[in-house]
Amino acid sequence: MTKAAPQARPRRRQHDREIVALAVPAFGALVAEPLFVMADSAIVGHLGTAQLAGLAVASALLTTAVSVFVFLAYATTGAVARRVGAGDLSAAIRQGMDGIWLALLLGAAVIAVVLPTAPALIDLFGASETAAPYAVTYLRVSSLGIPAMLVVLAATGVLRGLQNTRTPLYVAIGGFVANAVLNVVLVYGAGLGIAGSAWGTVIAQCGMAAVYLVVVIRGARKHGASLKPDAAGIRASAQAGAPLLVRTLSLRAVLMIATAVAARLGDTDIAAHQIILSLWSLLAFAMDAIAIAGQAIIGRYLGAGDTEGAKAVCRRMVEWGIGSGIALGVLVVVSRPLFIPLFTSDGSVQDAALPALLVVAVCQPISGIVYVLDGVLMGAGDGPYLAWAMLLTLVIFAPFALLIPSWGGGLTAVWGAMTLMMVTRAVTLGLRTKSGRWLITGASR
Repeated sequence: MTKAAPQARPRRRQHDREIVALAVPAFGALVAEPLFVMADSAIVGHLGTAQLAGLAVASALLTTAVSVFVFLAYATTGAVARRVGAGDLSAAIRQGMDGIWLALLLGAAVIAVVLPTAPALIDLFGASETAAPYAVTYLRVSSLGIPAMLVVLAATGVLRGLQNTRTPLYVAIGGFVANAVLNVVLVYGAGLGIAGSAWGTVIAQCGMAAVYLVVVIRGARKHGASLKPDAAGIRASAQAGAPLLVRTLSLRAVLMIATAVAARLGDTDIAAHQIILSLWSLLAFAMDAIAIAGQAIIGRYLGAGDTEGAKAVCRRMVEWGIGSGIALGVLVVVSRPLFIPLFTSDGSVQDAALPALLVVAVCQPISGIVYVLDGVLMGAGDGPYLAWAMLLTLVIFAPFALLIPSWGGGLTAVWGAMTLMMVTRAVTLGLRTKSGRWLITGASR
């Protein structure tokens, strides 16, 4: 044995502690977010089928709108972490404030678009005549909470960059509880119906944003950071987020194409696809928690000028990604006979879903690598490369997926195409990581 191996173990344990300390609370916060929609669905569902259908259409639009702006969290995390690594907490919080001001501006712009166009947007999504009025009501009221939702994203990025994922977890739990209580009170107690559900969610989101702002403002005062909007800083935040916006839109396009192709295969396949996609999304939350840890840790190492530390923690996180992927893949295989009946008792849907789930299970170790390296490169501020890599992935995925119905492929082929997408991402991200071109040190990239 060489001396290097024993010396490496303490550092590996240090990396493991850092990853767990950041990833576990991050996973809790990620899982808490979709519970908002689940709570709304459970409460509104008792009002009637038309109301529930209206909620489904409106919430899909809102989820899409907010997911487009997830770069507010991702870009802010790496940028703030760099300044933390450089030892300049004042500049770190100032960077975070720029992201929060950008979130407010974008939120105001979204409201200005959604309020007058809500009926047209609902119609575009194909809501029925009975569901459309409820969908328009929910969308218009809920859109008022979008600035708060975007502030939550940006402020979450600030705290993650400050190596704090516990506060976002506590805020997410508090927001979920407040949302559920307010929904019951306003929907049934006040008799506001679906509008009450929307107002309950808006109030909960504003409360979450207020808590985040209190935390960030306290930090700013403690470290002497300015709270005033800075045009140059806001513009820089927008420029840093633009490539990640392209990456996110490309990924959304992949998911939309996969769903559209599954729909063309028939009702049985699209029903099975929806079940698998829900599981795939849940597995993604687990992987994304490790990626979030990567964003925060890598940014800090590069800000401190420690490229060797950044490379070492990157290697360790890849090992975590592969290990987590193997564990989740085995869990999918073992639990699939129990998981699918929770969603459907239709034997034909179950038969369509089972082989596709095996494909998802086999892909999990690859997914683990992809999510980890995605987080590493985000933490390094390598947004332009991530944008081009995801665009290339979309170009490779789209023709293969769109041709599936013409050559008689089924749902398993659709998820084979999704696996091709993940393999392409693994190759592009792996090549970039191996090149070392992302290892740019300093308080800013």
